[in-house]
Amino acid sequence: QVRLVESGGGLVQAVGGLRLSCEASGRTFSNYAMGWFRQAPGKEREFVAGIEWRGGFTKYAESVKGRFTISWGTAENTAHLQMNSLQPDDTAVYYCAVRFGVVRPDSQYDYWGQGTQVTVSS
Repeated sequence: QVRLVESGGGLVQAVGGLRLSCEASGRTFSNYAMGWFRQAPGKEREFVAGIEWRGGFTKYAESVKGRFTISWGTAENTAHLQMNSLQPDDTAVYYCAVRFGVVRPDSQYDYWGQGTQVTVSS
């Protein structure tokens, strides 16, 4: 059974930073992509960033370009989302997700984590 576990959320002041991590387990992953999504209260879930295993292609939402960086970790099947210059509008539950194939900026992912709360105070 595939399991995704997010970590690294918390409370941070505006312009601060946080690093989220996502570890996937439960099967052998190859030719896959990992994405980060977020959902703020009263809003729809939105794509934040994604990375492909083959070649490391990355994609970002316009709202986070230049502030967030997604990367593969040194541990197998682990990815990180480094978030800098955080603003109150970044407050949301952040989810990681995995799909087989390329990064997609929509919800067409096969597996999802439980989410981690990120709160940015002004």
